[in-house]
Amino acid sequence: MTKLIFMGTPDFSATVLKGLLADDRYEIVAVVTQPDRAVGRKKLIKMTPVKEVALAHDLPVYQPEKLSGSEEMAELMTLGADGIVTAAFGQFLPMKLINSVDFAVNVHASLLPKYRGGAPIHYAIINGDKEAGVTIMEMVQKMDAGDMIAKRSTPITDDDNVGTMFEKLAVLGRDLLLETLPAYIAGEIKPQAQEESQASFSPNITPEEERIDWNKPARDVFNQVRGMYPWPVAHTLLDGNRFKIYEADLAEGQGQPGQIIEKTKKTLVIAAGQGGALSLKTVQPAGKPRMPITDFLNGVGRTLEVGDVLGQ
Repeated sequence: MTKLIFMGTPDFSATVLKGLLADDRYEIVAVVTQPDRAVGRKKLIKMTPVKEVALAHDLPVYQPEKLSGSEEMAELMTLGADGIVTAAFGQFLPMKLINSVDFAVNVHASLLPKYRGGAPIHYAIINGDKEAGVTIMEMVQKMDAGDMIAKRSTPITDDDNVGTMFEKLAVLGRDLLLETLPAYIAGEIKPQAQEESQASFSPNITPEEERIDWNKPARDVFNQVRGMYPWPVAHTLLDGNRFKIYEADLAEGQGQPGQIIEKTKKTLVIAAGQGGALSLKTVQPAGKPRMPITDFLNGVGRTLEVGDVLGQ
């Protein structure tokens, strides 16, 4: 049985961890995840999804604020692990730790060398890619630059968003890891170097990138909304206040970018650049909860009129 240290944080990682736990070829000797954080308006302390899975299986959990040079890392190196598996962990692994085991591999949610970094799924959707995927790669000191063990892709449809793609790619990554890890450990797979000239990056989304530019084509705005749902959420301005748009559909119609070109009891259609428009589905006005567009139009949005402009 191969002894593993698993490192990960979100639901994506938890899916991979569950797959390893269900496979009797592996023993998880420790789980490393990010520290518990305060979330939401009430700032309630919340465990990471990986920690929840680990505790449910009575696994030891380590949560160093910074892994490098920590007491936790020193203890991990004494556990006799054969290898390390990471998936969306959120920290760099020190080479001292990597070199202390026979192998260290990462499940990364992109088709490397495209979209190295922390937000590959967001950028794949925002940029209008037709497919996304996962890569199993060796861990090195440079971010997501290790030799590739295996890759697998899946289509991105107009019905997809960050949430649905995370779920799809988590399962894809879990299955690909379980299929290829035994052969890799046995030396039957020769990892392939990444082509550096083809590398691109997907840093975490900045607050500035969340704001919608209605001058862009409708398809680009549509991709932005999907590429930021369910987090961090795209927004525009309404009466000078932040107005979040969680979900929208492509629509027909023309007008000044950001202008309301259709309003009924159930629909609110906003013009984008170069023709085309978006029909808003789920929104959140400032100081209000998230709501369907019908609720918004029956409440705060009743005073809006065709011709009004968002984003100003």
